[in-house]
Amino acid sequence: MSLQSVNPATARTIERYPEMARDEVDAVLEAAHGCWLSWRETSFDHRASLLQRAAAVLRARAEELARLMAEEMGKPIRQGRSEVEKCAWACTYYAENGAAHLAPDVVSTEAKKAYVAFQPLGPVLAVMPWNFPLWQVYRFAAPALMAGNVGVLKHASNVSGCALAIEAMFRDAGFPDHAFRALLVPGHRVKEIIEDRRIRAVTLTGSTPAGQAVAAQAGAVLKKTVLELGGSDPYVVLEDADLDQAAKTCVEARLINSGQSCIAAKRFIVVSSVLEPFTARFLDLMRAKKVGDPLSEDTEVGPLARADLRDDLHRQVTSSVQAGARLLLGGEVPEREGAFYPPTVLANVRPGMAAFDEETFGPVAAIVPAMDAQDAVRLANLSSFGLGAAVFTRDLDQGESVALKLETGTTFVNAQVASDPRLPFGGIKDSGYGRELGSYGIKEFVNAKTVVVR
Repeated sequence: MSLQSVNPATARTIERYPEMARDEVDAVLEAAHGCWLSWRETSFDHRASLLQRAAAVLRARAEELARLMAEEMGKPIRQGRSEVEKCAWACTYYAENGAAHLAPDVVSTEAKKAYVAFQPLGPVLAVMPWNFPLWQVYRFAAPALMAGNVGVLKHASNVSGCALAIEAMFRDAGFPDHAFRALLVPGHRVKEIIEDRRIRAVTLTGSTPAGQAVAAQAGAVLKKTVLELGGSDPYVVLEDADLDQAAKTCVEARLINSGQSCIAAKRFIVVSSVLEPFTARFLDLMRAKKVGDPLSEDTEVGPLARADLRDDLHRQVTSSVQAGARLLLGGEVPEREGAFYPPTVLANVRPGMAAFDEETFGPVAAIVPAMDAQDAVRLANLSSFGLGAAVFTRDLDQGESVALKLETGTTFVNAQVASDPRLPFGGIKDSGYGRELGSYGIKEFVNAKTVVVR
């Protein structure tokens, strides 16, 4: 049996990778555990120097990595280059700040000495998705390795080439051979890996059902998990917003990675007084976006990663229209090779419609009318998801007030939601739990050990 990488722009098979046998997986896990026993004893300075080299390797290979992502999952090549640079930034950030984040926390008690030490847990299994095939991995790997853990990656089957490239880059940067390993196995074998005694914790980025399954499997064997799951991010446009800036930001936020991002804008909740002018601006900008070959420099929207994902997105559009949404743009599967779907705009979207209730993973925008700011907050929170959100207003105090009322892990005012190595990132409700990035992220997979000396 093999795992296949298929170019979504052409539907042609790029490569077939043999599935690892059980004994091969066992050998990887044994080697990773053995590596950890020595890696955890290394100094922060040593780990930081290797992370700096990892950043240099990424930058040196940016072009080939961007091309690989374009071919394996359809990412527009310019966005691929940016993704590589962001991975390098994460490596540099933790190289420069990881030791300080994990410095012992001294607590004043009646004892002679009392403090909290942060010690690595061991091999961490990362179950990662295809949509940001480098960034999702590096934002886990950089802090985990800096903390003294080692990484075992089960990547999405359609980006096995990226998985192997990441493994090679850590090795080429000077990390021990087994500090970061990729497992080429299908999803149904994740459970047996989670249950292996050598795996100490699990992190997953993916769908809510996948997160529920992994949380149950890890919970059964009492292993720590961090879950970054789906999202239906609301972007709230208030009556005093700069509509030109809001529309431009909203369109960019909807179409990042061809709309295939957990934190892409999904629902545009617009107060009634500016609904018409905002919609007009939004439509003009969506209509102007160029759909095409992800290897082309001027392509802004590439194909979806697989044809079945495109078909499911189209189902969400058609069912929403049948339920009363108005189709303003797109909404038809193009007669062309590849898993393409056009930028699509639905108006009059309301709760109960697929475009409101479900995560739309592609270039489909749902415009939701709201009576006022209070109603906009109500509609934004009327979702099982709670990952990111944005608010647009010229009144920054009001924007901050609304931001605090939105039930999300991250909210931006007058800007597109984005992850940043310096800030914690994650969600609540069906969008998962735990945090990646920042000082919070590096402390997820450590033992906060209390030490008291009397």
